Amino acid sequence: MTQRKPIGMPFESWIDRQIREAEERGEFDDLPGKGKPLPDQGKPLDENWWVKQKIESEGLAMPLPPSLQLRKDAETALAEARGARSEAEARRIIEEINQRIREAIRTGLSGPPLNMMPFDVEAIAADWRRTHR
Repeated sequence: MTQRKPIGMPFESWIDRQIREAEERGEFDDLPGKGKPLPDQGKPLDENWWVKQKIESEGLAMPLPPSLQLRKDAETALAEARGARSEAEARRIIEEINQRIREAIRTGLSGPPLNMMPFDVEAIAADWRRTHR
């Protein structure tokens, strides 16, 4: 004879019962994040969320394609040249990055188009002189 659920009583599935009993035994008490809201709650779902989270938790960095890395290096070099201790140092920094830019234009780099030209060394040196008087 099958038992029927009494009217007005909530239905508990087998899975719900397993979860409830495990909670009662305290099997979920030591899980990380217990009682804390889920991170990024309410943000749009990113299909690579777990990869990004793993990279962040491990303190890793994704390498940039060579063309983007050169753009980033060029921005850094420009900032370093502007803050250089001498005009000669500023020129050296810009000439070094210009050499890398020329080589990349000549040979090509993988990744998005470079879309860069070498910096104007004389203009940067003049800016350096103006700001360091």
